[in-house]
Amino acid sequence: MFAIIQSGGRQVKVSPGETITVDRIDAEAGQEVSIEQVLVLEKDGGEILAGSPFVANVRVIGVIDGESRGPKIRVFKKKRRKGMRRTKGHRSTYTRVRITDIVV
Repeated sequence: MFAIIQSGGRQVKVSPGETITVDRIDAEAGQEVSIEQVLVLEKDGGEILAGSPFVANVRVIGVIDGESRGPKIRVFKKKRRKGMRRTKGHRSTYTRVRITDIVV
């Protein structure tokens, strides 16, 4: 059994027992979260349910394991012959979620 969920504008394939990394969720470590934005669900028998856009009455239950930081991204802009140079960047915060169950 697996599901494809939408989290933070990205699509992630999940199945019970695995750990995924998604954009930051505002919750404490050890807290249980429920994700209702399920795009596709594949049951154990091979039956596939596709939503438009989301599958009704399906939730993915997970427990937050903690947070981590992604790699540092550098953005460098330059205009030739003008002497203009600008360096910016950011470092995203991600949340690790351990998937415990898919409720149909």
